[in-house]
Order: sequence, then C-alpha cells, then structure tokens
Amino acid sequence: MFTGIIEATGELSAIRPHGDDLSVTIVSETLDFSDVKLGDSIASNGVCLTVTALGKRSFDADVSSETLAHTLFGHYQRGQRINLEKAMLPSTRMGGHIVSGHVDGVSQVVKLEQSGRAWQVWLALPKQLARYIATKGSITVDGISLTVNELSQNAFRLTIVPHTAQHTTIAALKVGSKVHLEVDLIARYLERLLNKDNAGASGGVSLALLSQRGFL
Repeated sequence: MFTGIIEATGELSAIRPHGDDLSVTIVSETLDFSDVKLGDSIASNGVCLTVTALGKRSFDADVSSETLAHTLFGHYQRGQRINLEKAMLPSTRMGGHIVSGHVDGVSQVVKLEQSGRAWQVWLALPKQLARYIATKGSITVDGISLTVNELSQNAFRLTIVPHTAQHTTIAALKVGSKVHLEVDLIARYLERLLNKDNAGASGGVSLALLSQRGFL
C-alpha cells in the first residue's frame, strides 16, 4: 500500500522485452535505497512494481503482460521520467490517501491553465471511472495523490501547487499527455458492498445505513 506522496523521481534506463512481458531498470539519484530489499514494492508512476534486483541507485522490476495491457509501460521509452514511492510503513504519515498501486485506467490532459503560482490541469473523464470520481474527492495521477477540484461531464480539474510541480513529473505534462489513474479505494469497495448482484449478500449495507453512520 502507498500514500500517493511522491518520495523521488527516477528515469527508465533500460527496457528488456521477454516475449509477452518485459523487465525494466529504473535509476534514481534521490530515492533513499538504504531500506529497500528484494521483493519490496515501489510505486512507479502509480504502478506497483516488485524489486527483482538492486543497484546502488537503481532497481529492476518485471512488468507482466497484465500490467502492460492496463498501463502505459508498454509505450514508455528509455529516458521516461518516473514518480517513485516506496511502500508505506505502519508509522508512515498518511499525507495523501490509501493507494493500492493498481491502475484503474488511463486519461489524457485536455487543458492547462496557470493560476497564480499554481497550474489548473484538466483531464479527460473516462466513462468507466466517472462514478468513482467526485468533487473534493481523492484521485491518484501517475502515483500522485491529488484532489478533484471541479468535475464536468467529460473532464475533471486538478490544482497543482508549486511544491508538487517541483518534486514530481507533473510539471512536464502537456495537452495530449497520457497519465495513469487510480480511483479512491474506498469508493470501489463501497460500490461493491452496495451492489447485491456482484457482491452476493449485502450484509445489511445500504445507503440509509451509510448515511446514518456518517459515511454519506
């Protein structure tokens, strides 16, 4: 599990195809590798990757065919900048929100506007994810925990403050850039609890009960 608070950025330095999947090497001069070991998870542009080899300033990971089918990793080239976050510890401050590192979909930047020192970034709203995205709700974009500040029928707006722009890859976005999205984990589980057809017995969970207990 992750928080969506980016610890460092890195660079995709090697891509090695292996039939239907591939392995990659990601180099970072700023990520603290002192407590990283083989088998650990590192969110890379929001994708949970398992460390298969370690260098002084790098790690290797396998990217499965499943990951290639649902993320942008199959389109990345050497030199691609990557947001990095190590898996959270029990003592980690929850500065963002609960992030699984399992990408739900891909979106595209449709509009960029400067507002003071901040940037307003509009992303296309994927139809299959629209029901999970709400104004003032949380969303993960390339591994970054962000707040949805405005929602329209076809897009949603994020406000990028200077600190986020300086310490992640988001400052490099342009109109047309594609990004990974992960919706709020709680929204997904609430939907399953409320959907009797998909979840079987609802266990007594209803909109009325959620409202009564302060969830709505």
